[in-house]
Amino acid sequence: MTEPQAFADGPVVAGAVRSPLSDGDWHRLHPLTPLLRGGIFLLVVIGVIVANLRDRLVFLFLPWFAPDAEIQDWDTGDPIDWIVANNLYFLAGVVVLVVLILLVVLFYLSWRFHTFRITEDDVEVRSGVLFRTQRRAPLDRVQGVNLVRPMVARLLGMAKLEVVGAGTDANVKLEYLSTANAEAVRADILRLASGRRLTDAGPGAAGPSGARSRAHALSETVSRGITGLIEGDEAPVAEPESVVSIPVGRIVLSQVVSMSTVAFIVALIAVGVAASFGITWVLFAYVPALIGLGALWVRTIFRSLRYSIAPTPDGVRITFGLLTTITEIVPPGRVHAVEVEQPILWRPFGWWKIRINRLSGRSASEGNTDQFTTALPVGTALDVERVLRLLQPTVGEDEWALIVREGIVGPTGEDSFTTTPKRARIIRPLSWRRNGFRLTDDLLLLRRGFIWRKLAFVPLARMQSFGVNQGPVDRALRVASVRAHVVSGPVYASVAAVDRDRALELFDDVARAAVHAAEVDRSHRWAEAAAAEVEAGAGGVEAGVDVADASPTLRPQPEAAGVESGAEVAPKTSASPPADGDSA
Repeated sequence: MTEPQAFADGPVVAGAVRSPLSDGDWHRLHPLTPLLRGGIFLLVVIGVIVANLRDRLVFLFLPWFAPDAEIQDWDTGDPIDWIVANNLYFLAGVVVLVVLILLVVLFYLSWRFHTFRITEDDVEVRSGVLFRTQRRAPLDRVQGVNLVRPMVARLLGMAKLEVVGAGTDANVKLEYLSTANAEAVRADILRLASGRRLTDAGPGAAGPSGARSRAHALSETVSRGITGLIEGDEAPVAEPESVVSIPVGRIVLSQVVSMSTVAFIVALIAVGVAASFGITWVLFAYVPALIGLGALWVRTIFRSLRYSIAPTPDGVRITFGLLTTITEIVPPGRVHAVEVEQPILWRPFGWWKIRINRLSGRSASEGNTDQFTTALPVGTALDVERVLRLLQPTVGEDEWALIVREGIVGPTGEDSFTTTPKRARIIRPLSWRRNGFRLTDDLLLLRRGFIWRKLAFVPLARMQSFGVNQGPVDRALRVASVRAHVVSGPVYASVAAVDRDRALELFDDVARAAVHAAEVDRSHRWAEAAAAEVEAGAGGVEAGVDVADASPTLRPQPEAAGVESGAEVAPKTSASPPADGDSA
């Protein structure tokens, strides 16, 4: 059950033939996985020990550099000093060797008992020697598949595959596989999640079976790993061309003119003033914060380098990261909200940022969830439109010009958004002209902000509920706040200070539109939907009728939506609630 060498010439071309790792049988991970999961930690421990014992090591192995050192001076009660003073080098070496052997055996057993399989319905992982754990991710609930390549893993030609589930801490991780195998397995998972079925490869495609085949695969994998370590990273996997190219200078300058830089400068001035007056407690309070801000500043730049976004048959492919490269594919229908944002410091440059709400499958304790919510770190208005077209492909061509002109850049003279009435300008004195909403057949657009311009896109098929709220001041001015409830994330889909009557009309319109959108949406099984459209088109042509008259079969959606007013929620009757990724 070792990882077969099935893709020596590159990843499998997108097609209907499954890879050998997706045949429904149990397989093991890359044989060099223990080196990355435990060997790196062991090397760090050895490095710390060597750093603390450098004087003793110099005396033992390079005595001519310390001719005046005496062993009697080392009898301080420290265990290492005691070993040196009593000349117990051999015994200490035996103990260290036994510990290393035990660790190697433990790492080997951990790798041997860590297996996975990919069936027509789910991805399963079993792990543990004494305490067994089994996790399962149903393919119809897969929210995405991420491929992470840390710097050391890239040197070995390996990658970590993460299947994103629909619940908290529901992700299934395969760490590590060879990069080619990881790409092929990811393609198979996305094809199966789309509703397609894969056929088995020919009898000669997988190579000979039995112990000889496993030994050959193991030797080939180890040889490839050693070659990658000597010659560097393996040849890059073919990637689709990005629709957006971000210059390095723009990435650095966008971080320079950000609010984090302003906070860093303010903190630096405070530390300098405090040091000049001899206030020491400020140094202890702000110096760690300065270090943290500087690290965040550099990490943000490194994370935005090598950014690319491109369409694929199975979703939007986003790649980013300089040292640790992350490639994620977001399948259709997995984006629950999109927000275009422009900080005031970026306005002279005409730059924008795009963030999304999606189910990341990670627990709340994990601190790196934010990196999977940025679809465009910085870009021009043209870049924003290109990315939005990928994230919201159902929007009509004639609608995009209006969205860009009025939603992003606007408002304009002929504004189609419902904005704050004149009587409520006191609530939004700066943004009353921009503050508003617009409802289309597929989206709810919420525009707000004067200092920080924001435009939120909420797909009606992904909306969980909709609320209208009104406080005492709102009641006096006959206005209300509206909010679309979606999965948690950086996008807050809300607009305040809109006319009360228009808010109630929007409440009813969203209720009807959301139910209809959930009924006709089949993006969770995008391959089946595409095949149905093709069949409907062919049938319409043969029958001599308009293709638009062909009505596809309606399917329930994984996400539920409803309408909320105050404390009452009206769930949809046409959609079933989502199910989290199962784990045991």
